[in-house]
Amino acid sequence: MDTLQSLSREDEAARERLNSASEDMVQRTCSWSDINTGSWNTAGLKSFAPVLAGAFSELQAHIDVVETEGFEAVADSGKTEVQMTGPVIEVTARPEADVQVIMSGHYDTVFPEDTFEGVTDLGDGRLNGPGMADMKGGLCVMLEALKAFEAGSLRDRLGYKIVLTPDEEIGNFASAEYLTRAAKSGAMIGMTYEPAMETGAMSGGRKGSAVFDIVLHGKAAHAGRAKEEGRSAIEAAAELVLGLEAMNGTRDGVTLNVGSIDGGSAVNIVPDLAVVRFGARAPDAESAEWATSEVRRLFERAIARDGISGHLHGGFYRPPKPRNAAQQALFDAVHATGQAIGLELEFVDTGGVCEGNNIFAAGVPNVDTLGVRGGRIHSNEEYVVTDSFAERATLSALLLNRLADGRLDARRIKSLMGQ
Repeated sequence: MDTLQSLSREDEAARERLNSASEDMVQRTCSWSDINTGSWNTAGLKSFAPVLAGAFSELQAHIDVVETEGFEAVADSGKTEVQMTGPVIEVTARPEADVQVIMSGHYDTVFPEDTFEGVTDLGDGRLNGPGMADMKGGLCVMLEALKAFEAGSLRDRLGYKIVLTPDEEIGNFASAEYLTRAAKSGAMIGMTYEPAMETGAMSGGRKGSAVFDIVLHGKAAHAGRAKEEGRSAIEAAAELVLGLEAMNGTRDGVTLNVGSIDGGSAVNIVPDLAVVRFGARAPDAESAEWATSEVRRLFERAIARDGISGHLHGGFYRPPKPRNAAQQALFDAVHATGQAIGLELEFVDTGGVCEGNNIFAAGVPNVDTLGVRGGRIHSNEEYVVTDSFAERATLSALLLNRLADGRLDARRIKSLMGQ
């Protein structure tokens, strides 16, 4: 690890360049934050995509802006509808190089249009604004790190495929195939730009995540005159929900949360529709399989009730990302690289999920919190620490240098995935 902890001439040049670019990174992120790209704001996503593609055209790479086919979603009516989203942006450079990296990030945020707007200077080295940390700041860090790397002498030794997605905050249902395809196209290491914690801590192992929608149909009837002729979908849903919540605590690391129940209309009508929406988290593949089988068992029990039918939609869309030998080797290398610029990076296991789960499932070890430091994400108090732009961009540039010159052995780390 000694060579990872020391700075080469290329490292010094990248650090100097990125320190000089710090204010530009902040200003660019502020301008990006001003464009609403809530996950369901298709118009906003489509308007921002060319802005983002234009910024990444500063790289020595080929850019494709690809319209997706959307994804299926269950409406409150119980019907399955196609939801459209923004395009995927793919950036490809030097696919013939010896070392190949997949990089990813998302340009959607959790904030619907007209709910959280504008950037506010909090006066203590933090800026408050939508997507400043999660993750328009991370996209800017990725871009500037690559520009610094490409300005150096190691450029031709490393190629990359970047996938910028419009739907990470709602599950990557339209863009997951692009992440998987890029990861399986020869990538050895993955780099994703979710925000780090304000302390600088980064995510280690991640649980897998599932989203399920269960639609139950019953039979409507007058609740006063002919209650016995009806079949209540909400009654069936209530029994289902109790069974789902009872799964908590029965298998280590598996959690399940019912988020909403929709259905029914007037109190004098036996409800003929209920839609139950819930999520699950699991620490490993076996636990995810167990949770899925239990959900299916409870669903089958619900539709076995007299007069009840339905359908089950969803599943584990992000597989677990445990700390295997490859992940730990990569974390150790990132930690040592951070020490070269005075950082003591800590990797903390989390129940949260991101595109790093998808990339890991495709066979590529990755570090997925290379973005800016910040906090209070997914709230209108979201903030970014401004001095983390240069810091985190430098960390990424140094990782790219080490991958290119062999100090960080990408092939060896990927070979550990089976252990």
